[in-house]
Amino acid sequence: MVNNQKKHFWSFAGSHFAYFFSWAVVYGYLTLWLEQVAGLGGTAAGLLFSVMAGISLAFQPIFGILSDRLKFKKTLLAAISLSAIFIGPFFQWLMLPLLEINLYLGILTAGLYLSFVLNGGVGVIEQYIERASWVNNFEYGHSRMGGSLAGIVATLIAGRLFVWNPTAIFWACSVAGTILSILVIFFDKVDVTEEDLTQSTEDSKLDRKTIFSIFKLKNFWALALFYIGAAALYDVFDQQFIVYFKSFFENGNDGTIIYSYMASAQVGLELLLMIPMPYIINKIGAKRGLIIFGFITFLRIFGSALSPSYPFLIFFRILAGLEMPLLLVSIMKYISHTFDRKLYATIYMLGSNFAKQVSVFIFSTISGSLYDGIGFHKTYLLLAGIVLVITIISIFTLENDKKTEKTITAAEDAVEIR
Repeated sequence: MVNNQKKHFWSFAGSHFAYFFSWAVVYGYLTLWLEQVAGLGGTAAGLLFSVMAGISLAFQPIFGILSDRLKFKKTLLAAISLSAIFIGPFFQWLMLPLLEINLYLGILTAGLYLSFVLNGGVGVIEQYIERASWVNNFEYGHSRMGGSLAGIVATLIAGRLFVWNPTAIFWACSVAGTILSILVIFFDKVDVTEEDLTQSTEDSKLDRKTIFSIFKLKNFWALALFYIGAAALYDVFDQQFIVYFKSFFENGNDGTIIYSYMASAQVGLELLLMIPMPYIINKIGAKRGLIIFGFITFLRIFGSALSPSYPFLIFFRILAGLEMPLLLVSIMKYISHTFDRKLYATIYMLGSNFAKQVSVFIFSTISGSLYDGIGFHKTYLLLAGIVLVITIISIFTLENDKKTEKTITAAEDAVEIR
């Protein structure tokens, strides 16, 4: 059993690597590609991110409910993985012609596709591996190290690929999507029998009343508020950060290369901290982990706004290597410790991802316009203020996570009994 679980662990870590390679490339370089290749400004780029977030609002609740019903079945997971294969062809042959026909048509099409693969798909990938970790007895945070390693590799490769041929970065995503699909379909395994899987699905069917009961929970709304005001603005802040960073250099290519080194160092720190972070969060509690994340996010945005030169920006960017392990490990443990596990994916999708996309949808377009209107410095100060206020409120509104975990599903219980 130990050897099988170890084998399963490496497969899931590989899936994390393959998926988040594409995530790191798209979110790290899409704005730059839109600016240099598609000729779009900050407002248009912000609009695309808003459309991605807006469309994913439809995906999030559907994906959450489907994931809780499917449990360990891979139907939805495989669909997202296979879709990632087409990132390269999409940007090579479809995106630019669509933008030439009509700006909004191009943005809408890209938003629909990318929100399915990334903004919506990320929750499916994350909750499936978290659920698998319960049964296969490994820490989700350790598997997520594969995603951190992907960030390092992606920034090192993508920076050079972009200088050589900007669109080549998306073909690298297609390669990663192919690897992801192979791992998901053939190698990612969970130690439950078909009988357990069928019984679990039958025992945990979700009716409308159960799903809507989530909205009566005060802690659900407290978690959603935290994500709207802290975790989401982390992403909004990062969307066009590379443009801000490059403004400190006379030669744009130099800024791109240094950015790739800086991002690699940040994710390297993230990778190292993923090792002890599950144990740290088990010790201090998931709520404290979330609150610490909020204060560090405020510090990073506020410090970036006041940075006089790029070495200061590098410091605050690398600080993000502490933020992500805190958030990723804390949110998974917080949901499993304070809510019914039967509703795990639905709560994760709605309370964190859905709420996050609402905020990204609103603030991406606004921040894009503010970048063009009042500049990065003042916009960052505004974002930092919002993060600080919401984090302080969350200290009092988030429920303290319990030492004992909530209801275990039938499949997990069957495995434990065996």
